[in-house]
Amino acid sequence: MSSFFVRPLRRLLASALISLAATLPAHAQPATITVTDLAGRTVRVPAKVERILLGEGRLLPALAVFDKEDPTRRLVAMMGEFEKLDAPGYAQWARRFPRLYQVPRVGRTSSGSFSDERALALKPQLAILGLAGGHGPSERDRETLARLEAAGVAVVFIDLRHDPLGNTPRSMLLLGEVLGKPAEAQAFVTFWRSQLAVVTERLAKAKPEAPTVFLENRVGLSEGCCDTMVGLVGKLLDAAGSRNVASDLIPGEFGTLNLEFLIARQPRVYIGTGIGSLAAQRETPLRIVLGADASPEAARESLARAVQRRGIAQLRAVKEGRAYAMWHHFYNSPFNVVAVQVFAKWLHPELFADLDPRATLQTMHDRFQPIPLEGTYWTALRP
Repeated sequence: MSSFFVRPLRRLLASALISLAATLPAHAQPATITVTDLAGRTVRVPAKVERILLGEGRLLPALAVFDKEDPTRRLVAMMGEFEKLDAPGYAQWARRFPRLYQVPRVGRTSSGSFSDERALALKPQLAILGLAGGHGPSERDRETLARLEAAGVAVVFIDLRHDPLGNTPRSMLLLGEVLGKPAEAQAFVTFWRSQLAVVTERLAKAKPEAPTVFLENRVGLSEGCCDTMVGLVGKLLDAAGSRNVASDLIPGEFGTLNLEFLIARQPRVYIGTGIGSLAAQRETPLRIVLGADASPEAARESLARAVQRRGIAQLRAVKEGRAYAMWHHFYNSPFNVVAVQVFAKWLHPELFADLDPRATLQTMHDRFQPIPLEGTYWTALRP
């Protein structure tokens, strides 16, 4: 065959192949990916997720790491605990993304309030739930999981609260996988690990004596004493080089100590966790005010009032000014490493004199969040 006919024939074949490729399925882009979640479950997830259900509203900052332009864009449903448990934080997000007000709620503040029917009617492709529950369905809610999966909803479990230092990086890498943003996940995890290492490596090298600490849980929620934690925020405290006086005394993650025991033990440091807002303080004046609407002055004044309660006021740690307060919601936040840095600075001030946790939090907001850093998230009785 002469070259006169070969060249047009080749062009015709090439054109036909291009046209055929355009009509065939894109095998290079799979319809699903397979991942292993934090519950150890093998899950098939759509390769392109456009409809997301959040099993806890306070996971929104974690979601925002992967979609800074508008993390509400893919939200079709969420639990309603965010606005109830952290009203100032929710208000800041809603000001920036008013669509939050229109996102349907599939439950209130407990896993028992979760509505399977409501969730299924909203047709999510992916449900992001918290390991071991808390304020949304857990891996133990087998009927709920079965209904979601039977309807074609991919369910993945992450964990920021029960094993925060082990599971926060794993959870963020998993989210990067299922949301198609692995580079964003790796950038976050690399920074997070570097900030944790500032504390853990220095403690490992210096081996300072661990001071005893009483960690009071959700100060002002009730008038009594002495609710405490060994899990949740307690895990972050452990990483900062402390000896929690409740360790080995509390079964599970939280419980109550005897006031007489606490006064007899006299821990060197008192730390309360704050769940109050300026608005809530008017109704419950003993709550510690921390969060997006708290000023440094309001935070410190609220701590000063809270530690005057019977029993707490008798602690030498309070009398001698070693009393502090931490934002409670760090227990369920991807920015939990900041709390570790703050604790370390309080417990070992000379060893961590150069550490600036506020700068760490500012950097994390600037790099990984679509909203500015506002408010006060920790305070001390004596500046």
